[in-house]
Amino acid sequence: MRNFQLPGRSVAYGTAGMAATSSPLATLLALDIMRNGGNAADAAIAASAVLCITEPHMTGIGGDCFALIGKNDGTIEGINGSGRAGRRADADWLKSARLAGIEPKSVHAVTVPGAIDAWAALLARHGTIDLKEALKPATRLAEEGVPTTPRVAQDWALDADDLAHDEGAKLHYLKDGRAPREGEVMRYPALARTLKLIGERGRDGFYAGEIAEEIVRHLGARGGLLTLDDLAATKASWVAPISTSFAGVELAEIPPNGSGLTALIALNILKQFDMAKYGVSSVERYHLQIEAMKLAWVLRNRHIAEREHMTVAPEDLLSDKTATELAGLIDMKRALKSPENLIPMPGSDTVYLTVVDCHGMAVSFINSIYWAFGSGIVTPKSGIALQNRGANFVTDLKHPNCIGPGKRPLHTIIPAMVRAKGLIDMSFGVMGGSFQPMGHVGVMLNRYVYGLDVQETLDLPRAFPDQGRVEIEAGCDEALRRGLAALGHDVAQAAEPFGGGQAILFDREQGVLAGGSDFRKDGMALGY
Repeated sequence: MRNFQLPGRSVAYGTAGMAATSSPLATLLALDIMRNGGNAADAAIAASAVLCITEPHMTGIGGDCFALIGKNDGTIEGINGSGRAGRRADADWLKSARLAGIEPKSVHAVTVPGAIDAWAALLARHGTIDLKEALKPATRLAEEGVPTTPRVAQDWALDADDLAHDEGAKLHYLKDGRAPREGEVMRYPALARTLKLIGERGRDGFYAGEIAEEIVRHLGARGGLLTLDDLAATKASWVAPISTSFAGVELAEIPPNGSGLTALIALNILKQFDMAKYGVSSVERYHLQIEAMKLAWVLRNRHIAEREHMTVAPEDLLSDKTATELAGLIDMKRALKSPENLIPMPGSDTVYLTVVDCHGMAVSFINSIYWAFGSGIVTPKSGIALQNRGANFVTDLKHPNCIGPGKRPLHTIIPAMVRAKGLIDMSFGVMGGSFQPMGHVGVMLNRYVYGLDVQETLDLPRAFPDQGRVEIEAGCDEALRRGLAALGHDVAQAAEPFGGGQAILFDREQGVLAGGSDFRKDGMALGY
């Protein structure tokens, strides 16, 4: 139980519905929609659109999304709303371009934004309102303005210099040439007009006509490859989740090109150990989680790509044989040296939200433009920050994740959902780019091995292996730091907290929903 003499957050409870997002405005909007007769799908899309206004450095209509939708009968389906490289990004182009990699802030990192098409598809299949209705609250906030919250202000200031170098970014995302300060109101008139146009014309208002023409023209002037045909062809994919059993429950993730497979591999490794015998904050627990993630990360880098381009099936990577062999590489007395093929783990700017309605529908939803303000390229007229997901491609023609015509890149954003005894038990996600699989593993351990409540599950201090070092948050105590160092981990203080996160738990015994919202962001969970 929480110590009420110390700072912290209490679990939020509700009986008819619950929303947890990284912005209070988005959470309140989601609840308003459900209380007025809408469902979780309606609320999720409307809240995601609001987050594009309250956290424009993290997400936007120029990005991608994924979602898992859980029904009252326990069935789960997923939607992959990630965009693709241009059709002209072929092998001949790649050879002539002589690229060692896809630079995150380059025009070639811009893939077709997939979010708007996926929003429309999700509403059409599961919602009760259309895209026009879902976008109205965000449009109003873009016109009237929103106050800049503390974490957003801190993050934004780090990117002010980069924004100043782009015409559109400087125009729409700086205030008098600087980042907005905490509490300052930011308005987005151009983006409001864009949202209105999409509302009037539907998804085609984004992928055809003046908005699409500006995107293609603006990128083309910088040497970009995207065409109007690339945008018009965008189509979200309905997918069956992949999953693994762990601690008596089942964790479901989006299949590749999403990297949820990485979390499942790591959990399969940890199943080979008796995690319950180690304390929740023990050196042994953190050591095992770190080592499992190092090994899972090697497989991620070697194999994960768009499914049809993978040379090793996800089922093989999730086999008992693979888990046993990888677990055998872990030494409880010594840290693994950085496995070969471990490459720098990129950061990411992302929003995650989850909503549950009175009918038992749960939506686990994540939307992102990848790095802060994506590629840093913003369309001057429509005010769209374009994502840089193409930076996750590699340029080795023999690699399954090599950039290619119409391909989707490996993706870091991963919604999650847990099933227990055949029914939805928890909908959750953790933000933070490459940290996300590590975050999912942590949530599963904290909740289902150590029995923490849904808020404590998100709050526990985090550690992350990155480029041969183990970065730990300020909340990790000195005993943990010394213990990990004694095992040979190169321990360093993390420069900033790892991501954020939201979770909603179905407490079927009490007949209530329990929600948590990560203190690392400005958001909240709220039920009714």
